[in-house]
Amino acid sequence: MLTGTLRNNIDKLWEKFWTGGITNPLTVIEQISYLMFARLLDMQESASERKASRTKKDFVRLFPQTPEGQLLRWQNFKNMSGKEMRLHLRDKVYPYFGEIDLTRNGKLQNDMSKYMRDADMAIQNESVLVAAVEMVDNLPLTESDIKGDIYEYLLSKLTTAGINGQFRTPRHIIDLMIAMIDPQPTDIICDPACGTAGFLARTMEYLNRQYSSEAGTFKDEEGNIHYSGDQLEPWRSHIDNDMFWGFDFDTTMLRVSSMNLLLHGVSSANILYQDSLNKSIKEHYPRQEENFADVVLANPPFKGSLDDHSVNPDILKIVKTKKTELLFVAHILRMLKLGGRSATIVPDGVLFGSSKAHQSLRKTLIEDNQLEGIISLPSGVFKPYAGVSTAILLFTKGGETENVWFYDVEADGYSLDDKRDKIEANDLPDCLQQWQAYMGKTAKAETDKQEYFSDRTQKAFIVPAEEIRNNKYDLSINRYKEIVYEEEEYDPPKEILQRLMDLESEIQKELEELGRML
Repeated sequence: MLTGTLRNNIDKLWEKFWTGGITNPLTVIEQISYLMFARLLDMQESASERKASRTKKDFVRLFPQTPEGQLLRWQNFKNMSGKEMRLHLRDKVYPYFGEIDLTRNGKLQNDMSKYMRDADMAIQNESVLVAAVEMVDNLPLTESDIKGDIYEYLLSKLTTAGINGQFRTPRHIIDLMIAMIDPQPTDIICDPACGTAGFLARTMEYLNRQYSSEAGTFKDEEGNIHYSGDQLEPWRSHIDNDMFWGFDFDTTMLRVSSMNLLLHGVSSANILYQDSLNKSIKEHYPRQEENFADVVLANPPFKGSLDDHSVNPDILKIVKTKKTELLFVAHILRMLKLGGRSATIVPDGVLFGSSKAHQSLRKTLIEDNQLEGIISLPSGVFKPYAGVSTAILLFTKGGETENVWFYDVEADGYSLDDKRDKIEANDLPDCLQQWQAYMGKTAKAETDKQEYFSDRTQKAFIVPAEEIRNNKYDLSINRYKEIVYEEEEYDPPKEILQRLMDLESEIQKELEELGRML
């Protein structure tokens, strides 16, 4: 979505950070985030000054009107020398981030200032700092759609650099999940393990695409389409303040995800410091931990076990286990309102694990909720960080399951090795199309879904809940998919043996002739 010039400028800056000794891409993104935050604060102050000049009304300033206070503004320190600016940012500007009181009326209000309190200056090379400030100063941060793309491009470096990729779900997988859930501008959307807030930020992009008029859609000089989301204005207050909720207990991730949403045009996203599975959530966020969200989109961590003494006891009432992958699904069920829906990535073991906890959770999904779909993903989707096989669970809280829709993704548009090069084979568009047909959003299969999806040799098919019950709630796709074996015909063994003997005789004759020639 970015122009070639913007991408090239970011790539050059990235190389400068690398040669300047900062090789962790997460650190690079964090340092650029600090500079973006400083510029955005100054932009807001300038906008408030212009408005006050027109209306002749006072406003609450972000920066004191003293020489020292004004020197904290981007426009007044960006031209300092590298050495002077590095010390000024480290000792004056960054510490001030944590002191700023951004009220709910401020366009920059979210938890950014809270998480900026421990901002540190990791750029030791002064020429790198000057280059970074120059690049951030030239970024089109007044254009919401483009600045969101800028940050997405920065975050993509987590994948290409091969470090910290565990924090980033591939964006094409995220986009599939969002399109299948189809969030609405009135929804409350949550990610209980938000990482870089990819699900939340991409949901904002999805809404912008769905709610942009012809006048609010434009192309840049390279033909990239940008969406303003101009038709979202009736819900803008809800979007800015109440729609997006993300939880994490890594402060670096909280800073990055807050900035990600801010640059995607969400001024007051609720990005909160909290271990979603910990019992302290009942004390800190009692409203959010139960019957709260309309939509939950998540790729929660699924490695390791937790001490059950620290786990929210209400989650353990649903599933008694220490395994995080099971606990998160149970937690998501609690977070959802009745009728709320979720797309959640889980390891394949959740689908067929034989333990009492595994079977109990699957039974809860089938008997007490509507487990609507399971998308089997190929094992290379999360390479080079993990080769584990995963699936996407699509479910709605409450009701009872009648049928479960399965889809077998064999290719996602990228090679399934560590390189993850782009390829032509891609099942994701068909997966979305088949899902929409199953959900009755297209004319296809609307007449008789049962018949249309009955062929289990196809990628998409449905299985009655009763059959799943009879298989101890096993949800693995291989349990139900039928494989067609094509019959291979071979020549009779005697004919094959005769051909081999004839060939050996011919070789022997040629060897004898070669011997005579010598």
